[in-house]
Amino acid sequence: MADPDRTVEPFDIDRTMTLLREAVAPFPKAAMFELAERGYSTPFQQLVACVISIRTRDEESLPLSIRLFERAPTPAAVAALDVAEINALIRPATFHERKAVQIRAIASRVRDEFGGELPCDEATMRSFSGVGVKCANLALGIACGQARISVDIHVHRITNRWGYVAASTPERTLIALERILPERHRVEINRLLVPFGKHICTGVAPRCSTCPVLEMCQQVGVTSHR
Repeated sequence: MADPDRTVEPFDIDRTMTLLREAVAPFPKAAMFELAERGYSTPFQQLVACVISIRTRDEESLPLSIRLFERAPTPAAVAALDVAEINALIRPATFHERKAVQIRAIASRVRDEFGGELPCDEATMRSFSGVGVKCANLALGIACGQARISVDIHVHRITNRWGYVAASTPERTLIALERILPERHRVEINRLLVPFGKHICTGVAPRCSTCPVLEMCQQVGVTSHR
């Protein structure tokens, strides 16, 4: 249980990000960032990979995305596959049958309406079935270099646990972070907090004893820790 009597230092986001870069270095990278480093960095590839990753662990979604793009790297190539082929390639992603339909529809529209290149435009990305603000922002941040914040469960939990924001839902956390998080950290916060949340600041019994930012963390909602 968090110690109510301990002294917490003022939260410094720049210092925190520096400490996190070192802390997460030994761990596997967040899937979308790893995918980009492997050369799958177009807006279309990043958006489709994020769709595959929804409610699916990185350890599964990353190889599934690579398998799809090795077979069909472009919107035209994906659109040329039938839904059953896409479904077979992305199995065992959660909701793979529904995602296969969504992915083919995205690919067909990009081929037919945008000349085979998905534009770096939020409204366009969010117009596709299955694409919400999290995936749109992640693709815009990684593939397009825009200062976008992608709030997944790790970003939501950890930034609230720190006391950096106080928001009840990921959607409200995004709004709060957009007010205070410097643009220079907006893409990187997802890159860092995904592995940090998996291996150190876990959902249950976080590893506070080895956390590099414990001195600045308010431990909001922490009832037990290691």
